[in-house]
Amino acid sequence: MKSYHDIAGDGGSRVLEQVAEQRARISDGLAGVRHLVAVGSGKGGVGKSTLTLHLAGALRARGLRIAILDADFNGPSQARMAGVQGALFVPGRDRVALPRTSSGIGVFSMGSLVPETSALEFESTAQGESHTWRATREFALLGEILGAFEWGELDLLMFDLPPGAERTVQYADFLGPRTSFVLVTIPSEVARGVVARSVAALSKGPNRLLGYVENMSGYYCRDCDAIKPLFVSRNQADLGIPCLGTVPFDPELAQHCDQGLALADMPDTLVGQALDQIAQRLMEGLD
Repeated sequence: MKSYHDIAGDGGSRVLEQVAEQRARISDGLAGVRHLVAVGSGKGGVGKSTLTLHLAGALRARGLRIAILDADFNGPSQARMAGVQGALFVPGRDRVALPRTSSGIGVFSMGSLVPETSALEFESTAQGESHTWRATREFALLGEILGAFEWGELDLLMFDLPPGAERTVQYADFLGPRTSFVLVTIPSEVARGVVARSVAALSKGPNRLLGYVENMSGYYCRDCDAIKPLFVSRNQADLGIPCLGTVPFDPELAQHCDQGLALADMPDTLVGQALDQIAQRLMEGLD
């Protein structure tokens, strides 16, 4: 009987060859993309996906070519918020064309393929052991998406990552050093502490940390046209990376997300101004 060390290469399975082929296809597909930016958060519920979409809208309003890849396969929300839920995927030149928002942002989200009442399931050959290889299947799926879709000429491809400090680092490893990171937090000691762990972990690798955005920094009072406190203000630890800006909570923005409407459909607000400033600082950090 042969042992593991007696088997040359991949034992004839072509696994290594297939991985190399996929990597080459991904590299070719992303050749026209200037910047890869992953938006992560150590904790869920901080408005990361909403911020990703509307930051993309602010960048698009500046004339940049933008696409979003919703990498949160188990909790995809970009399809609904971007208004491409149920959109058809049609063949492009040699890959699949992306659905686009009314403003021209390309969006891939599993929410366009899987109904909200259903969960994305990965079949396991081992009964009750799917958790041990789920991450592997998720990254294999991400690789297929990157290689199969027509990303074209883009200024930015933004990744909306699933929450969790460990997941953020895993995506950094998979996407490679070309990808820069933006982290999202809220003015809560718990959320900020979790993001600090993400900062510490990412700082050990080659990826650039462009900075963080403090979401829900207060709430927008329309009656008084001012920002009011939403959380109790305390002295908070410095995260050690630039703050790209703060965004107040505005219920109207949440309503627009539920209805799949763009930020541009809203009148000029403090939220819109904040996002435009963050877009400016983001581009300065990339350039």
